Amino acid sequence: MRILLSNDDGIHAPGLAALERIAATLSEDVWVVAPEQEQSASAHSLSVHLPVRVRKISAKRYAVSGTPTDCALLAVKEILPNAKGQISNGKNKKAPVDICPLTFDLILSGINNGSNVGDDVTYSGTIAAAMEGTLLGVPSIAFSQLTDDRGDVLWQIAEKHAPDLIKKLIKTGWPKGTLINVNFPHCPPGKVKGIKLCPQGKRRISVALTERADPKGRPYFWIGGERDNTPEQPNVDIAFLHAGYITVTPIGMDLTDYKTLEKLRTDF
Repeated sequence: MRILLSNDDGIHAPGLAALERIAATLSEDVWVVAPEQEQSASAHSLSVHLPVRVRKISAKRYAVSGTPTDCALLAVKEILPNAKGQISNGKNKKAPVDICPLTFDLILSGINNGSNVGDDVTYSGTIAAAMEGTLLGVPSIAFSQLTDDRGDVLWQIAEKHAPDLIKKLIKTGWPKGTLINVNFPHCPPGKVKGIKLCPQGKRRISVALTERADPKGRPYFWIGGERDNTPEQPNVDIAFLHAGYITVTPIGMDLTDYKTLEKLRTDF
């Protein structure tokens, strides 16, 4: 497989390094195209009002000045097609490079420092990279790691469980237009209770807006607040993740509410 890695925590993030170690167990043809700086909560945004710069760090490793969406788009449409000298021919070493399809077989995004469950899905830059990959026709998986109250991160949980999980997902397959959202619990790797295939939940809203003043006395707001991890319903990603399970949630790119659509058609 030719695998692309990206994230929203930036090119130097420890979660990306963990994902690189995971990808190395699956393929020798691994590419990294990630944001130059942290892009958390950037959602599925494109940099349409600013120039986007690409910095080549080494073979198959690039930093992008834009968002995770920019990274996935540039990797598929620009970086890979123009990097023929770096493309592996796999086992058939004598085959010309041009016979290799200039595409990725899989996109892995993450591993995010913090979970992405419930309403996080709409804000997450980690999931956005997988969204863009999905729109570009490449099977994509987003990975996030739950942390504790002190912000401690146990990357070894994903390193232990992700390789087999990825292999199972690839073997099973999933439809075009759908990405896979995976979250790992915060517990010792051997204490993970299992894997739960579950729907996206909904958090109770808990957002703090703090008004402050800059040195010139002009007001500004700082958006923050603690997450409320109490799900509004049972058997969803939020509940299972905090109970010690790895959660796997398929997310469709078609956001149409078909039930409401049919009702509106009738009413109109």
